[in-house]
Amino acid sequence: MSHSLHTRFARRGLLAVAAATLLASGAASAETKTLYIGMNGGTMEKAYTQYVFPAFEKLNNVKVVVVPGTSSDILAKAQANKDKPQMHVMFLDDGIMVRAIGMGLCEKQRPNPSLAEIYPAAHFKGDMASGVSLGMTGLAYNAKMFKEKGWAAPTSWMDLADPKFKGKVVFQSVSSSSFGLHGFLMFNRIQGGNDKNVEPGFKAWPTMIGPNVLEYIPSSAKLSEMVQTGEAAIFPLTPTAVAALKVKGIPVEYAQPKEGSVVLMVGQCVIANNSEPELSQKLAEFLLSPLAQANVLQFGSQIPTNPKAPAVGEGATQVADITKWMKNAVTLDWDSVNANRPAWNARWNKTIER
Repeated sequence: MSHSLHTRFARRGLLAVAAATLLASGAASAETKTLYIGMNGGTMEKAYTQYVFPAFEKLNNVKVVVVPGTSSDILAKAQANKDKPQMHVMFLDDGIMVRAIGMGLCEKQRPNPSLAEIYPAAHFKGDMASGVSLGMTGLAYNAKMFKEKGWAAPTSWMDLADPKFKGKVVFQSVSSSSFGLHGFLMFNRIQGGNDKNVEPGFKAWPTMIGPNVLEYIPSSAKLSEMVQTGEAAIFPLTPTAVAALKVKGIPVEYAQPKEGSVVLMVGQCVIANNSEPELSQKLAEFLLSPLAQANVLQFGSQIPTNPKAPAVGEGATQVADITKWMKNAVTLDWDSVNANRPAWNARWNKTIER
């Protein structure tokens, strides 16, 4: 027998032994599969890992592991491993999810009772993704300052242009924040523009809202400090973020603009060509169930997309408010926004925030 043939047989023998050893080391461990899910770290990750995944893991003899990161991080990871996905399911902000679907990174969610129950606004086109938590960008204001000055709560996006707020408007950068982008696009609509044409917004900003802006901030992290020091009077924010600030004792309130807030949803999708398509679909279905959604509402302040999710105490108030505000909430034309955003970002940085 030639040498190479001999090693080939030996190698085959070794593989067989290895396989047999694996099987013998307990069928149970071989059956416990692992699903990887990409999502935001922090509060969200904690609520899911402690109060949602354990029930699914028990039911399906599977381990669910979170890959934490921002929507942009998770999208980049999914894109880099498109041919051999490392993750099975991912959570992304709605605008970024539309991009992921366009890149062919998601597979259609199969029909199931929970998917049928979610709000119409939580269905992505063709059910390529589904909303797991509901939010919206409206206006928030410094309640302490408003009270001291005897100002009425804001009622319109145009309040950002009110001369009494000169030097007291704080606005998130359009180029780095969904909140800033939402606020700008609503102002643009009021000026006669739409999600394809932002000329009116760019033209009117420097004379209307621009003069009132104290600072353009990259993210909302600085807001709590700016409210406490009395620098910030009014700014775009979500009800969920307002609730989180209030828990820390920051005097802020949310106001729904009469022109509507902008829907800001976290979507989930089953990653195309992943190694566990069946289990991944089951997990996506489970995450829309009333039970799973009730738990993330209670322990993570995530607003359910399934109206059948039971809400108690503080959660019940939050859900009632969101349901009311959803009535005039605006959904952006994400295909146009995503196609044009790089150009808008460059223009914003050059002309508004220079």
